Amino acid sequence: MTESVTISRPFPKSRLQQVHWSPYLLIGILANAAIWCSALAYLKLKAPTYMSGWAVNVPGTAAQARVSLPEIGQTSLDSSSPYSISTQDPRQNYKFLAESDAVIQIAATQMDMTPQEFGKPKVRIGDSTSIIEFQMTGDNPEEARDKSYALYRAIQARVNELRVQEFIQRDASFQSALSSSQRKLEMAQKRLSDYKAISGLNSSDQLKALSDNIEALRKQRAEIVAQQQQSSSRLQQLAANLNLSEQDAANAFVLQTDQIFQQNLKNYSETSANLVTLSARFLPDHPTIVAEQNKRDAAAKAMLVRSESLLGRPVSQDLIQQLNLNTSNGSARENLFQALVDAQAENRGLQSQAKETEQQILQLENRLRTLSQKETTLEALRRELQVSEAVFSSTLANLDIIRSNAFGSYPLLQIVAEPNLPKSPSSPKRMFILLGATGGSLFVSAGILAFWLRQRRMTMLELERKTHHRIMEG
Repeated sequence: MTESVTISRPFPKSRLQQVHWSPYLLIGILANAAIWCSALAYLKLKAPTYMSGWAVNVPGTAAQARVSLPEIGQTSLDSSSPYSISTQDPRQNYKFLAESDAVIQIAATQMDMTPQEFGKPKVRIGDSTSIIEFQMTGDNPEEARDKSYALYRAIQARVNELRVQEFIQRDASFQSALSSSQRKLEMAQKRLSDYKAISGLNSSDQLKALSDNIEALRKQRAEIVAQQQQSSSRLQQLAANLNLSEQDAANAFVLQTDQIFQQNLKNYSETSANLVTLSARFLPDHPTIVAEQNKRDAAAKAMLVRSESLLGRPVSQDLIQQLNLNTSNGSARENLFQALVDAQAENRGLQSQAKETEQQILQLENRLRTLSQKETTLEALRRELQVSEAVFSSTLANLDIIRSNAFGSYPLLQIVAEPNLPKSPSSPKRMFILLGATGGSLFVSAGILAFWLRQRRMTMLELERKTHHRIMEG
């Protein structure tokens, strides 16, 4: 038996390649055309935009203020740099403000635009500097620059508004504290004034003056006592010269200074003198003599009664004659009696003066003890008043200092680079777009080529597998 083997003819390879290459070439051409058409259309149709850049400096200054209050104390205010706090950066605050809707709205209003047309700035904060860089875009160089100026003015306006709000809030807080301290000060002043009016003590100087007065009176009293001792010695000496005791000298002074006794003594002397004259002309029993004797006796009796009343003890006619100056026997004794009377008057005057001075000293000492006890309360009220004055003055000084420090929370904005006028558009970037389109074409072409090669290999492998299968079946 004869076996026959049939071998099939393979597909021509050139035909196979021609059939699978054309679609991929078409896809590659279309893809590259789309990429380049899109790039060229973007360059052709996209309106150019211009970017203006500028920069501001935010200096971090620290403020210190000290106010000395004479006889009260001092107050101080230390305003540290805003950069000294690690969790606080004023540049971040200004960045937030620049990108806020409120600032964008203000800037857009200045440019007669809507906030969407105005756009938002690009803000960059430099490292280890206090500089903030801003960038604004516009349809032309002038618009970009004007937008930058408008944004700067809007930031300044918003910052000033925030400073005013902060000032009002702080001022209201300090005004409340100032009113409270003022009320306490007024109450302390009233308590001190009322206590001064009730106690009669105004200051410690009053106690010092009172002590000085007491010392002056004591010195005066010592001088008076010394003078009195001298007067007493002189009085004793005069009494000895007149052969009188000190008590007799005192009695003589009493009689000498009494007007009624002196009038009775005068009447007695005149009637005695008349009786001597009449005795030379008339007999003792003559009525005129008798009448004159009665007058003399009446005057003597009145004189004795008055002297006993003044001296407080029985007095004889002889004692009166001994004590009476007018009954002296010579000018020397008369002068001694006059000196005795003067010395006695001076002595009594000094005694009265010493007594009065002693009384004044006692009164002043009592007043000094009373005021000294009240001085403690007065000093406590005065210290309370000084504390209230210190608190009020320091609060008022702090209020003035804070009013003068307007850049505490929002430091000064200093523009260090004016908005520039861009010379070339910032968008679109022709070079970048062309490079992007070229890269895109290369990637797409390479991808399509790789896909075609993969498909071609898979097709060839499939044909070889089918051919081998037919041979095995034959």
